[in-house]
Amino acid sequence: MPESAAGVQIGGMVQSFTATDTGALADAPKVRRKVLVTGAAGNIGSYFAEHSHKRYDLRLMVQESDEDVDKIRSFGEVVVGNILDLERMKELCREIDTVVHLAANAGPSATWDSVISVNITGTYNTFVAAKASDCRRVIYASSIHAVSGYPSDVQVKTSEPVNPGDLYGVSKCFGEALARYMAEKEGVSAICLRIGAFQPHESARGDKGIGMLDAWVSQRDLNQLIEKSIDVENLKFAILHGLSDNRFKRLDISDARELVGYQPQDDLTEVNEKLRDLKLSEKIAAHNLTDGQKSGLRNEL
Repeated sequence: MPESAAGVQIGGMVQSFTATDTGALADAPKVRRKVLVTGAAGNIGSYFAEHSHKRYDLRLMVQESDEDVDKIRSFGEVVVGNILDLERMKELCREIDTVVHLAANAGPSATWDSVISVNITGTYNTFVAAKASDCRRVIYASSIHAVSGYPSDVQVKTSEPVNPGDLYGVSKCFGEALARYMAEKEGVSAICLRIGAFQPHESARGDKGIGMLDAWVSQRDLNQLIEKSIDVENLKFAILHGLSDNRFKRLDISDARELVGYQPQDDLTEVNEKLRDLKLSEKIAAHNLTDGQKSGLRNEL
């Protein structure tokens, strides 16, 4: 998969990733990397800190106003900063291998005024600081909202155009565009993760879990995807979809499987009690040999 494949049509499809070398992209050296996490006190950041601190040396960036900072203090170096302060961001990016950029205004109903500073300027500052400090990579927390404008019965692939469903999604489209520019033209590897409905198993089991049928990503699955996105070596840029292995998926996760070796463990139809009782995996036809149909090839063997 040569670097020249970026941005050209292969087999009729424009690629949504760029490799820096040929070979298995999922192969990664066992290197203990130093990682800066913005938004480290949030739901995703705190879970990552707790479950990945033995794998990486973590610098956990929080704001002065963040509560419950003590719950992550034992997992790494806790630092106070604001992504709107470019000079401070440059300081915090020093000696960092990878930035996991989670800080954002994550409200789908957010107004433009409320997303333009944190989601636009803050994301720009984070990438510039990473470039100034010679960071190897930025993992950008994008969102399913970057493509939620597609009809609900469409499974979106990473190669398809962005189609935001709200202004929050618009801000995430900006981040994805900036990430590709920084990777292709400024030399900072960037992987964008379009994160679905990130919720614990407890939320998926209840009645509200049915509403996440095609978009749920469990805590452990997303954490695995973040780790694999940090570790993969010869990937310059990619957009990856962050969903669990749900029987029905709003977003296609094939690229995540193939490019970084993502192996999600959870399926909402198995976790949710009402859906599990329906035994969907057994009853819904696969329309191939796994349904028990006979192969027309048999007489030729």
